Amino acid sequence: MDDDPVSLPIDGMLDLHAFLPGEITTLVPDYLEACRERGILQVRIVHGKGTGTLRRTIHALLSRLPEVASFRTAPEDAGGWGATLVVLRPPSRG
Repeated sequence: MDDDPVSLPIDGMLDLHAFLPGEITTLVPDYLEACRERGILQVRIVHGKGTGTLRRTIHALLSRLPEVASFRTAPEDAGGWGATLVVLRPPSRG
């Protein structure tokens, strides 16, 4: 098994299908912070539909992050309940 870090494009779309559940609690906040640093304040997190467990985990995590202004289930054309749209607060200047 390869333990090298995975390089993710910081483009405002995070697909969690390739990650283990235990990786998500650090991956998501790190990814959102990298987006904020690049001025990307709208992010789509693709967690899949499945049983909804991962979606609930993501929503609980997002609700605890102060840099998250809001989040909601994506509209049908952007993944529906298999994705979450996140609006981030801009980084503070100073």
